Amino acid sequence: MAERAARPAVRHGGRVAGLYTRRFGPWPPDGAVVVMVHGLGLSGRYFTPLARSLAAAGRTVLVPDLPGNVRSRRAVRRVPGIDGTAEALLRWQSAAPIGPCVLVANSVGCQVTAALAADNPHLVERMVFIGPALDATQLSPARQLLRLLADAPEEPPSLLAVAAADYLITGAVRFLAEFHHARQDASGPFAARLRRIEAPTLVLRGANDRLAPQAWTERVAADLPRGRLAVVPGAAHAVHFSRPGVTARRILEFMR
Repeated sequence: MAERAARPAVRHGGRVAGLYTRRFGPWPPDGAVVVMVHGLGLSGRYFTPLARSLAAAGRTVLVPDLPGNVRSRRAVRRVPGIDGTAEALLRWQSAAPIGPCVLVANSVGCQVTAALAADNPHLVERMVFIGPALDATQLSPARQLLRLLADAPEEPPSLLAVAAADYLITGAVRFLAEFHHARQDASGPFAARLRRIEAPTLVLRGANDRLAPQAWTERVAADLPRGRLAVVPGAAHAVHFSRPGVTARRILEFMR
């Protein structure tokens, strides 16, 4: 049993419970594993700068591609809803196996981790929501698209290249299906789940984030029983990519 526990869940990249997973940092881990959950239509690649910063501080980080997305595209035939994605992440966490973890999510990934944490509080030590979306006060598809377009010039060109490649692989049909599921969840279940989350939760927002405005992130933090809000100046929606060092420091301080 000791030898089995010492083996890595993945080396630097491999499949766990059908989901392609990247690993950064030491194995076996020293303390709670940080699990990063990406947003709509993307992969975990855009977490690499933040994952490397946390790994350099001695943390173990696992980053799965969610079912239906990029390198986990063939894990499912149909894109699951938020509940189904959370169940897949729960199976992944059990298969890893890593025990109670620190969940770090961006954008719609926050809806997935909220679903997991609300129903499985014993598996979540702490949570970090980076730019939680979708904004439940503005769920019009046209308005969301305009916000996405407005945010793009605020992001580094290297991020836009990663996102474009990921969207191309995931495909328009799956992207639109994920967006539909996310809108359904944001219209009601998400807020109800926030109020049931027991883990201390940091809501982190880039000051220039057009997809997760200040008023919305304040509302998310207020709905969380143990929530707090922090704002990173000069950053947009993907603050974990554009400001990985600052984001890592905020997360490490929060974990301590």
